[in-house]
Amino acid sequence: MIHKLEMDSIILEFGTNRVLQDVYIKCETGKITGLLGRNGTGKTCLMNIAHGMLKPTNHSVRLDGKALLDASRDPQDMMYLTQLNFIPGFLTLKRIFKDFKLDFSSFIQDFPDFKKYYKTKLKRLSGGERRIIEIYTIISSETKFCMLDEPFSHVMPVHVDAIKNLIVREKTRKGILITDHLYEHIVDICDDLYALSNGKAYLTNSSHDLEALGYVKKSDLEVNLNI
Repeated sequence: MIHKLEMDSIILEFGTNRVLQDVYIKCETGKITGLLGRNGTGKTCLMNIAHGMLKPTNHSVRLDGKALLDASRDPQDMMYLTQLNFIPGFLTLKRIFKDFKLDFSSFIQDFPDFKKYYKTKLKRLSGGERRIIEIYTIISSETKFCMLDEPFSHVMPVHVDAIKNLIVREKTRKGILITDHLYEHIVDICDDLYALSNGKAYLTNSSHDLEALGYVKKSDLEVNLNI
């Protein structure tokens, strides 16, 4: 069964500043949906709205056509990786994987250099290593949808490809909504791509649409996307 997460008629205002104007975004299971936009265009706000953490002026968030009216979300429906650390640092990796019902041996197949940390407290890891643990717990959880806010930031380049491979593999079991300022990684793996510009969301058809919307320059596209 294909599940569908929709954000519709989103209007968000802070005082007299209207950040989002009648935005519509759809994410389906089996797909990676990318969300791009310059700083301040409302990418994180949209994810917070979807997760019930931010109440906009007007909105409709629907899961399989059913409106999500309250602020709580069932983890079996939706998991959200924010930009902030959410796992307590005093927990060991052994305890974390037990609590999230995840297999550590599967994890080290993707990230073999973490094998030595099995009994180590999370706070003993570097910021980038801690981020990888939190990314993995969200992406690998049993849920219909994952929202990932800046998963590639603060992560060593050597681990970026492993994270991308994990995301692509997990999309067969869930829908994934992802945003990151390292846009070339988003473009590389997404099935659908929205760009936020002037308060609206545009479903793009090509990398050149990002140029037309003012998100990137043509020279950046040629270098980063090998056009």
